[in-house]
Amino acid sequence: MATTKFLNREVVEMSEIILKMKNITKEFYGIKALDNVNLEVKKGEIHALVGENGAGKSTLMNVLSGVYTYGTYAGDILYEGKECKFTSIKDSEKLGIVIIHQELTLSPYLSAAENVFLGNEQAKNGIIDWEKTTTEARKLFKKVGLDEDPDAIANTLGVGKQQLIEIAKALSKNVKLLILDEPTAALNEDDSEKLLNLLLEFKKAGITSILISHKLKEVSKVSDRITILRDGATIETLNNDKNLSEDKIIKSMVGRDIVDYYPKRKHKIGDIFFEIKGWNVSDVADESKKIIDDVNINVRKGEVVGISGLMGAGRTELAMSIFGQSFGKKLSGKVLKNNKELKLNSISQAIDNGIAYVTEDRKNYGLVLIDSVKNNVSLPNLEKISKNSVINENEEIKIAEKYKSNFNIRSRDILQNTGDLSGGNQQKVVLSKWIFSDPDLLILDEPTRGIDVGAKREIYTIINGLAEEGKSILMISSELPELLEMCDRLYVMNKGRIVGELSKEEATAESVMKCIMKDNKEAEYGG
Repeated sequence: MATTKFLNREVVEMSEIILKMKNITKEFYGIKALDNVNLEVKKGEIHALVGENGAGKSTLMNVLSGVYTYGTYAGDILYEGKECKFTSIKDSEKLGIVIIHQELTLSPYLSAAENVFLGNEQAKNGIIDWEKTTTEARKLFKKVGLDEDPDAIANTLGVGKQQLIEIAKALSKNVKLLILDEPTAALNEDDSEKLLNLLLEFKKAGITSILISHKLKEVSKVSDRITILRDGATIETLNNDKNLSEDKIIKSMVGRDIVDYYPKRKHKIGDIFFEIKGWNVSDVADESKKIIDDVNINVRKGEVVGISGLMGAGRTELAMSIFGQSFGKKLSGKVLKNNKELKLNSISQAIDNGIAYVTEDRKNYGLVLIDSVKNNVSLPNLEKISKNSVINENEEIKIAEKYKSNFNIRSRDILQNTGDLSGGNQQKVVLSKWIFSDPDLLILDEPTRGIDVGAKREIYTIINGLAEEGKSILMISSELPELLEMCDRLYVMNKGRIVGELSKEEATAESVMKCIMKDNKEAEYGG
């Protein structure tokens, strides 16, 4: 097997096809999610699968892994030359096909080791061998680069470590074909880099990987070939070589050139509208532990203010504590709007005072997944469409249709459950519901996490429109380029404190890191 070097990665010139998916068609409610999709994956390669939200990527992988069972779709799956008719996910796992979903599936209250072998327990005569469980888990952790006690409880570990536990779990099933659906969506840059390097190590060991990702830089770094889906159909498969550009991938994904990826905004910044002074928040479990430490920030009318920082800096905790004390305990400090102090002791009080919070966790906290687009959009502001406590259903329908159209929400209709939508379209529903609440201050926590380039630009356009209307926007993001391009001003957080304030002209990747590193040095030397 010949090898060449390209972009600091080893490209293996493979010929053997390990997987063929032929003419796969899958319908939901009469709508084709997949329309005669074809995919070929070579043995030992990292094959990227990209496309806009709703293009069918996750659906295709759910067909492959047996989540959608044989008989619920049309087409053929050939794995290692043999036709497969999976009736459950266990059928595919027996052949070494293992999928790691975007939403982590660990049991939060079990140990790391227990999670690794959940459903695959290390037992003898029906009794779990705990010593073997721990020993084998430790061996797997070493393979994935996880330096953690196998007895550690899963929910006490960071997202990056939980993702490595999921991969260790896959390795325990003698994986040959590893499917990763947006594995770095919730990871910081360091953890993302470690995971991508791990995929390259797996490749050297002969493991084939299918990587679904919206982060094209990551796709370009590790993949050998890239298959692009659009509107449930296969567009093309591209070799990842020196002639392939991100612009070409994006154009193939969306069917058009995307100009001004970060759209321009007409700046009409007014006076200070919203302020937080001397804000302190303690941990719920330990009141002596400060999560937010003497934070002072302000936002002007028509201004987009960013909050940057490493994972664990306290950005989300700050946002949630402002939004009706939905995080933390023993709060102190002042929240002012137009120089008037607000009492925000509950989420309803926050909403009544014109504050909205778009959570980073849209599935658990942002939406009612078993309810319709229509009902989710109207939920925060039912009073606006009610009279004498009776909802005007015609008005509710008009509002939902308006946001579906304005925000290009791709759903069958406004009665479709939000749980059936792609991640990007769910995010647009979350934005719709909070914009319908007509807030003065909109807090956006990771507003573009896990969504494609086309949907991102649409959300950037929405943010710009709100700022131009005079809304105040506080934006949290782990994607620093996003903050640098979209924000008029930037606060830098570290260990629960504000350690820097940068104008748009001052804000660069280097200046942000200087703020964090300076704070770390001062803490180390007692400065």
